[in-house]
Amino acid sequence: MPQPPNMQQMLKQVQKMQADMVAAQEQLKTEEVEASAGGGMVTVRVSGDLVVKAITIDPEAIDPEDAELLQDMVLAAINEGIRAAQAVAEQRMSSVTGGLGGLGLPGM
Repeated sequence: MPQPPNMQQMLKQVQKMQADMVAAQEQLKTEEVEASAGGGMVTVRVSGDLVVKAITIDPEAIDPEDAELLQDMVLAAINEGIRAAQAVAEQRMSSVTGGLGGLGLPGM
């Protein structure tokens, strides 16, 4: 018959994981990723907590006759930046929550 889980030990592990998650979320606010579109004509910086910090547009990308192309490049760069920032956040959080298996809970 398996040993019942040690509830006090589990509580300590959960509290530590919560503290680690808060620390990781705070760290994500300071981490930034950069993404670009149009061969570098539009570049964005996005923080790990998904805040767009900066958008840089090469003056050559500004064509009054083709505003739609510039809009598409900005949109593509922002979406790529958000995707990259989400990947960083997911990686950081999984390093914290990877300890769930050690709690001795069924199915974990």
